[in-house]
Amino acid sequence: MVTISQLEVKEVISVENGQKLGQLTDLEINVDQGRITAIVLGNKGKMMGMMSKNEELVVPWSDILTIGEDVILVKKSPNPALHPPNS
Repeated sequence: MVTISQLEVKEVISVENGQKLGQLTDLEINVDQGRITAIVLGNKGKMMGMMSKNEELVVPWSDILTIGEDVILVKKSPNPALHPPNS
């Protein structure tokens, strides 16, 4: 089992190109199904009020390959355009 606080400190990395995508800042949850549908990433270095909602990346849960001790590996880079999480 993994807690949210454990996920928040892991860097998220694309296995496609090795790019660091950021760190988990939020989750999208389908409450009807009781499932996490996506992770929301932000650049922790810019979180001091400098990053707005429209600078977050949303990575579908299905794109997560593995959650390791230090990193979360995802299948591919998200669309280069940064976009807000679903409401």
